[in-house]
Amino acid sequence: MKAFVLAVKRYDVGKGSEVKRENKEINTHILGLGLGLAAFVLILVLPLDGLESKGRLALALTLMTVVFWAFQVSHTGYIAGMYLVLLIVLDVSKPATVLSTWTSSSTYLIIGAYLIAAAVRSSSLGQRIAYSFLLHFVTSYRTLIIAIFALTFVLSLLIPHAWPRAFLIMSVMSVVIKSADIERKEAIVIGFAVFASSVPISLIFLTGASVTSPLAVAYAGIELSWLGWLEIMGLPAFIASLLTLVLFLVIFTPKKTLHLNKVAISEASQALGPFTKKDVRVVTWLCIAIVVWSLDFLHGIAIGWVTFLLAVLMSLPIIGEVLEPKHFKEVPIQVLIFISAATAIGKVGAETGMNAYIAQVVLPSFIPSNIFLLAIIVTTFTMVVHMVLGSVLSVMGVAIPALLAYIAPLNINPMVVVFWSYTVIGSHYILPFHHMNVLVGQGEGNGLYSQRETIKLGVPMIAVVYFTTVVVETLWWKLLGIL
Repeated sequence: MKAFVLAVKRYDVGKGSEVKRENKEINTHILGLGLGLAAFVLILVLPLDGLESKGRLALALTLMTVVFWAFQVSHTGYIAGMYLVLLIVLDVSKPATVLSTWTSSSTYLIIGAYLIAAAVRSSSLGQRIAYSFLLHFVTSYRTLIIAIFALTFVLSLLIPHAWPRAFLIMSVMSVVIKSADIERKEAIVIGFAVFASSVPISLIFLTGASVTSPLAVAYAGIELSWLGWLEIMGLPAFIASLLTLVLFLVIFTPKKTLHLNKVAISEASQALGPFTKKDVRVVTWLCIAIVVWSLDFLHGIAIGWVTFLLAVLMSLPIIGEVLEPKHFKEVPIQVLIFISAATAIGKVGAETGMNAYIAQVVLPSFIPSNIFLLAIIVTTFTMVVHMVLGSVLSVMGVAIPALLAYIAPLNINPMVVVFWSYTVIGSHYILPFHHMNVLVGQGEGNGLYSQRETIKLGVPMIAVVYFTTVVVETLWWKLLGIL
């Protein structure tokens, strides 16, 4: 009877804490709703010299939407959809401008990337590669962390989306944690390494971050091939990844020796059985994809159309039979709508004068002629906006258009400013909500880590970000003749 009473009390306490958490979330949502609406009204009534009526309305809607996103008033997809519709029905801009992403190849690169990731995940290819790494290269905690970064790099070629890569690697690391009887503290470090490594490494290949990288290319207003991206961003992102690895090994130093149970890992690998026909087809199609991506300078077809076409071919009988109808469910419509809204902020802002106004009000009144000082200003401005707004896509929609308006008087390639800003947004975080790659892995059942580990790495990572943008990228792009 006593045990029953204690159980009931524990249940009541747990239920009470859950209710408190829900009430806190509701209060936050209501606060965000009020602040967003207040911001909308405030922009409409304030005397904003130099901003026409459509630019004022665009700024009011944009600010309201960003506040709604920041406070998570509703799901980001719903808020994004509301923003798109309001831009059209209030005649701020034409549907062709507001919904321009749906006619660009970038959207179909994202769809194709999700489908290809689903195909790889439905096979045993990723697990086989991961187990092979562990059996051949891992002898200590240090080599395990290095192997995680190396695996993330290899799989970024095969799976064009960060989250499936990370969760696949984490599923293998769970076998390591269990078989080696690793203690809680060390298990947290291993889990955090899986998701932290995905942040800088995703920037090396154009298909490594198939949602945001094509969007950066679209903001730059250029057509960039897979090899073109690798030439411009590959080396800086690779150096940033190496520096992140070194920083991670310095900060997170395990106290105990790793006793890797290679017998258990070998058994898990053998349990996958021999390569199936489906595995062979997946490998074949991935090889074709990598070759076609790397030869886009020859065939001249935008990478988005190629990626989507390859995904479609993987569903056909005889030559494909890898993708099934159910895999279309893994393409998140809310992400596509969110990307449309983030892109619309920049395009509508440029059309209505909103971007130029934001640049005039927020950024310094002078434009430095020294390229390194300009890189510092771009990096600092983007980082501040990112720390406030959090979402990578929403920050891209606000920061990049404003920076493009800011440097308009200079004779400088706009791509440089876009990629400086994107490097900051795509490679840095302090809190988990600053980067979805980190946020999705937080907590039990995922990567095991908490906000504490994220802050511990994120704060010193600020120096890595500045070094990458101001020194590495600036010098590298000077060498390439882009600057």
